[in-house]
Amino acid sequence: MRLHFIENGPALLVERDRRVLVIADLHMGIESGLKRHGVHVASRSAARRDRVLACIEETEPDLLILLGDVKHNVPVTSRQEYLELPGVLDAFRESVPLAVVPGNHDGGIGRFLDPGELLPIDGVVIDGVGYLHGHTHPDPELFGRLIVLGHHHPVVSLMDTVGCAARARPAYLYSGLAAPCLPEGPAPASPTRVLFVPAFNEFAGGIDIGRLRGSGLGPLSRCIDDRTAEVFLADGTYVGSPATLCPEDSG
Repeated sequence: MRLHFIENGPALLVERDRRVLVIADLHMGIESGLKRHGVHVASRSAARRDRVLACIEETEPDLLILLGDVKHNVPVTSRQEYLELPGVLDAFRESVPLAVVPGNHDGGIGRFLDPGELLPIDGVVIDGVGYLHGHTHPDPELFGRLIVLGHHHPVVSLMDTVGCAARARPAYLYSGLAAPCLPEGPAPASPTRVLFVPAFNEFAGGIDIGRLRGSGLGPLSRCIDDRTAEVFLADGTYVGSPATLCPEDSG
């Protein structure tokens, strides 16, 4: 298996027998959510759509998986989402087969999808790799392999030579899984590994990788194995471990 980090996303290409392009946390319709809180910005859905299409053109995948939170507004679907989502998803379908693992923001997403595109909320195994949004406990079938998940919006703040933090940047966190998260019964034949994928949406914000384990955002984040955790930037550059990047005394 090969993992390709697509900086222009951020997006991930998982290559085994199939080439699977993974995009997490699109949060289409976020602008209408911001408007309700007094922040007025023009819709960037078209630009976001074009970035996804550019990733598809660059990687030529066999399948596009949207890893949850395709839409933003909960518990309702906004007028913006009703107007924009159908065209955005059709643009993706014209280029590549589409599948969606629903996230916690995706109530009602099925009305925008074609038959067979909506995957189980507790995740799915495709070509030997598990895919999960990350807000639910995974199907036990996902253990004993790599699990790719979104939901947590990981970012990392790098320090310059005088100790000042640069702007937080999207990051991937790759880790083994500590024992408390493993299902009951016989241990899987292979170790379980998790890869937290950053949010595609540029307005979505993020959680610093050093705080993911204590964030309580999802069952698997509570079991990050600090001994094996590694951090990568959006272009795949290895930058260290959470312990070295986010020492406990840094606040």
